[in-house]
Amino acid sequence: MSVSKLPAVLEHIDADRDASLERLFALLRIKSISADPAYAADCQAAAAHLAADLASFGFKAEVRPTDGHPAVVAKHSGNKGGRPHVLFYGHYDVQPVDPLELWHRPPFEPAVVSHADGRKIIVARGAEDDKGQLMTFVEACRAWASVTGELPVDVTVLVEGEEEIGSAHFGAFLQKHKADLGADFVLVCDTGMWDRETPAITTSLRGLVYDEVRITAANRDLHSGLFGGAAQNPIRVLTRILGSLHDDNGRVTIPGFYDGVKDLPPDILAQWEKLTFTPETFLKPIGLSEPAGEHDRLLIEQAFSRPTCDINGIVGGYTGEGSKTVIPSHASAKISFRLVEGQDPETVRSAFRAFVTARLPKDCRADFIDHAGAPAISLDWAMQPLAAAKQALTDEWGREAQLIGCGGSIPIVADFKTTLGLDSVLVGFGLDDDNIHSPNEKYDLKSFEKGTRSWARILAAFAEAGRSKTL
Repeated sequence: MSVSKLPAVLEHIDADRDASLERLFALLRIKSISADPAYAADCQAAAAHLAADLASFGFKAEVRPTDGHPAVVAKHSGNKGGRPHVLFYGHYDVQPVDPLELWHRPPFEPAVVSHADGRKIIVARGAEDDKGQLMTFVEACRAWASVTGELPVDVTVLVEGEEEIGSAHFGAFLQKHKADLGADFVLVCDTGMWDRETPAITTSLRGLVYDEVRITAANRDLHSGLFGGAAQNPIRVLTRILGSLHDDNGRVTIPGFYDGVKDLPPDILAQWEKLTFTPETFLKPIGLSEPAGEHDRLLIEQAFSRPTCDINGIVGGYTGEGSKTVIPSHASAKISFRLVEGQDPETVRSAFRAFVTARLPKDCRADFIDHAGAPAISLDWAMQPLAAAKQALTDEWGREAQLIGCGGSIPIVADFKTTLGLDSVLVGFGLDDDNIHSPNEKYDLKSFEKGTRSWARILAAFAEAGRSKTL
């Protein structure tokens, strides 16, 4: 099939806007809240709805069980050798809607409304995360099938129903079905734009280590008048240790923490320096003014490409109303580390625990609880699918697509690499003000419409690159 059909496909997308929006609305009306067992049937209904929709334009689609909510696997092949094969990932489950009273309209009654600044936006739970994003790709595939009778590349669509609760059963699902999920690379549409007019490809995701430490001293809480000054206070011990995790320059002091951490390639760093990412644009909206990370690093590096250590919570002693003069017997803290390429989660966890243990006074002990861990993901900057997708996005939006990092973690992307051996290209059209996980979640109508056109172009670019043997 010739990619010369792309203009006709784009015209079809534009002409089919109203129908594509109603198809998105049909999915948004399904209350597929994965966290609440009361909505298990709705999650099943969302999976069945997507499978039927994909089957309606040529996919061989089926709902497959997991140990939790079901997944959808759908395949569309042109039966032509040598074509690129992409595995597209999305999720149909959504966050709970609480607090309901803060919503301006019912969360499962989607509508297009006007934003305060005049933009047209789609409002509903899941509008952006991830049903709207997912449907941009589905609608692009539908347009190709409608105009040409096939897709420009082979496509497997994989949609899960537990992303919002940590994909608890999805790793085992990938392992069980990996022989059926082979592809050249993965496409993930669960990320965002650089700004409302500038598309972006996320090329790195920070990994995660989440640990909890509990320090115990005396065998019971003590009266601070009788024992103060003589008995170890676990809160004082804990805070002293936590306070020594960073030096005056903002660097983490755990021995070996930066082993394996690489600097950005000079050309990428030069590109990032040109982006508008300043304390004024990034910190001021949240009431801050001064970067708190490594003093010799750009703010954008601190947020996207450098490893971090943060104290997420401290508990100890009396925290109720009034006063209670007590030296507690124990105190605890939860700590998270965001990791970058070159850092091993278990090595970092062990180093943190050794750091704490080495600083304990004689009469104290530390116990640890392992909460989460995932490695960082970083794409090869010269990866050919990356170049093809970047050019396609630039052509659609009229602005050069930016290659950016993401300070957060998407653990399933690591599973694609470790279980399936596949790199992921992360393209999304979300915006910072989409209120995902919050009341009044929205997705810009422009993001939905141009996102669909973008995927149509990206598929054509992959097909063209595949024929030239550069993919």
